[in-house]
Amino acid sequence: MLQPTAFSHVGVTVPNLDAAIQWYREAFGMYVLAGPIKVVEDDTDLGMAAAAIYGVGFSSFSFAHLVWPDGSGLELFHFASPETSRRDNNFEFWKTGIYHLALTAPNFEATIARIVEAGGRQRSDAVVINAERGYSVVYCEDPWGTVIELCSHPYAQMWA
Repeated sequence: MLQPTAFSHVGVTVPNLDAAIQWYREAFGMYVLAGPIKVVEDDTDLGMAAAAIYGVGFSSFSFAHLVWPDGSGLELFHFASPETSRRDNNFEFWKTGIYHLALTAPNFEATIARIVEAGGRQRSDAVVINAERGYSVVYCEDPWGTVIELCSHPYAQMWA
């Protein structure tokens, strides 16, 4: 019998790990599970694991694990080499791969306000996708350009 899988976490690269940890804590009430942890390209277990994942030449990076109240996680990374850079276009929704992460925000308007107050931005107007049930979504960004969709209600409730 197939064992079902469950969402675990998403990884996001940022130019300043400490600032990103603080921003996600302020904007979403996340807490730090582990880190920051520094990984160096060397012969330690973490160094060899990172070289197997990222290839030779990453030099070093730091990362931290943050957790939302539901137990799902956010893994923040800052790489020393190559230098972290912002994408020219962070919303290429027509290209394959992940183009946003989505969060359930029952206190929808207050969460949008916290994102903006903490230095992020609201990139779209809030749109109603089901007026009868009051379901809405809005697209925002963290200060480094990671696109975040806020949903007014849980995913399974909105789309069932």
